[in-house]
Amino acid sequence: MISTHVLDTSSGTPGVGVAVKLQIKSGSSWTSVATGVTNSDGRFVFDCEKTAGTYQLTFEIEDYLKKHSQEYFFLAAPVIFKISDTARKYHVPLLLNPFGYSTYRGT
Repeated sequence: MISTHVLDTSSGTPGVGVAVKLQIKSGSSWTSVATGVTNSDGRFVFDCEKTAGTYQLTFEIEDYLKKHSQEYFFLAAPVIFKISDTARKYHVPLLLNPFGYSTYRGT
């Protein structure tokens, strides 16, 4: 299972309504696995098979930042990570503000 959570660190509130796209690397290209939108708590769980590989989770943050910020810098936040242990859960949160973002492997 792969899940995410967006937290707007400039306001201390969940990143509601952020479009997220999950892809897996196939050779030299990316194949779509699933897409979604964060809920009222800023969370989304991807309904996907447990497959080892290299993944890209892209947070489409421009629309969210347009609604909540006077200015912003980033348009999207791509996060590339590797899954090798398919028996565990992977949680990839995004801490977001208008001029930066960070992420980590959560539990």
